[in-house]
Amino acid sequence: MESWWGAVTGVNWVWWGQLGFIGYFVLLNGGYLVLNVLSMVSLRRYMRQRAELGETAPYLGVEPAVSILVPAFNEEATIRTSILSLMQLQYPEFEIVIINDGSKDNTLAVLKEAFELQEHPEPLRLSVPHQEVQGIYRSRRYGNIKVIDKANGGKADALNAGINAARHELFCAVDADSILQRDSLLRVVQPFLEDERTVAAGGTVRIANGSKVQGGYLLEAGIPDSLLARFQIVEYLRAFLFGRLGWSPLNAVLIISGAFGLFNRERVIEVGGYSTTTVGEDMELVVRLHRYHREKRLPYRIQYLPDPICWTEAPEDLATLGKQRSRWQRGLAESLSRHAKLAVMPRGGAPGRLAWPFMALFEWLGPLIELAGYGFMLVGFSLGIISPLALTVFMLVAIGMGILLSVNGLLLETLSFRVYARRRDIWRLFLVAVIENFGYRQLNTLWRCRGMWQWFSRRKHQWGAMKRSGQWGQH
Repeated sequence: MESWWGAVTGVNWVWWGQLGFIGYFVLLNGGYLVLNVLSMVSLRRYMRQRAELGETAPYLGVEPAVSILVPAFNEEATIRTSILSLMQLQYPEFEIVIINDGSKDNTLAVLKEAFELQEHPEPLRLSVPHQEVQGIYRSRRYGNIKVIDKANGGKADALNAGINAARHELFCAVDADSILQRDSLLRVVQPFLEDERTVAAGGTVRIANGSKVQGGYLLEAGIPDSLLARFQIVEYLRAFLFGRLGWSPLNAVLIISGAFGLFNRERVIEVGGYSTTTVGEDMELVVRLHRYHREKRLPYRIQYLPDPICWTEAPEDLATLGKQRSRWQRGLAESLSRHAKLAVMPRGGAPGRLAWPFMALFEWLGPLIELAGYGFMLVGFSLGIISPLALTVFMLVAIGMGILLSVNGLLLETLSFRVYARRRDIWRLFLVAVIENFGYRQLNTLWRCRGMWQWFSRRKHQWGAMKRSGQWGQH
């Protein structure tokens, strides 16, 4: 008995512990490397098709009309530039529905002045529930701009009001702090033209900080002075170019960014619209669409495209960024836990058999396991029960492979779209791809663990309002 207890409390549990944490990081980074390979294959095929069609977005003349929904809460700094950006989209027919969700700043006043709004009472369908509408306005200058002024209910509630106010069969959800490339809507609608089963499609979100914007149009992509914003550029490239691009051919994309996504309006209404009981309404809707169509045995496609681009302002202070990442983690936990049935459904397919377990193990539970791994190895080393060799192997796997993934994400960018044309900018981003793994990634893990605690403790959630500089939108 004593020998058994000694084995359990002595060398064995240390050996199994370090083996388990090293093995987890190998699986984590190995899984992302597999996604990276899938992304390379998909991107090569996509770029070949793009070359055949030409650099300009194809215009067929049969594109369906689109309602662009812009939920806004305290967005006075950027709302004018964002709407001007949308007005310049190269698309045959679209309307812009701005939903002012009880802003406490001058968002509504800025809209009234910039677009000459006048009250235009009209009945709204109640296809999905939302808070009370206090006023409806239309622009005297632009016939396709409508503003819904409503009581505060959160971003999801605002989007539901926009769905009820929308006139067209497709709606595009766009954040009020974002601007779209002129051809983005024309590109993101292509899956709906190519495959009638398509119910949702998303594009790439990029960081606008440091870029030149004039009159709502991005003139030149640039690198921001803020190191924190540069870290986020690399993060976004990694998340979109070999995260979602890797899942798309499998019809297993579980996230379409709330900053830029195109949806079939009737299908979204069928599943009940956006959920107002989660902070991750964008991911929750997409996972629910997967589950609904698989339960009903309805054919469908949910796709990600790499070149429809949405530019958004990234936070440049630690407090705001930390709140954002905690909120994202909580939303991910809510979405996956709420639709855990997807993983055990007989017809779960790739979303249930592959994407849900992958996201649960490496994204949902990942921060807790990573934090425990760092703590176990570093404390064990300081106490002398973890050897220098074991710690070195752990760091090579945890940090070295992380650097490889970040650099690979940047390589995909430079080999394909080359948004950052200046060689100096590329080298600066490569440097950031290395140093982000020393401190920033671990800090991100702590923020995500906080989000897990918020989810577990069921803390009341609020609008994801962020501190904005608005500097890129003031030209």
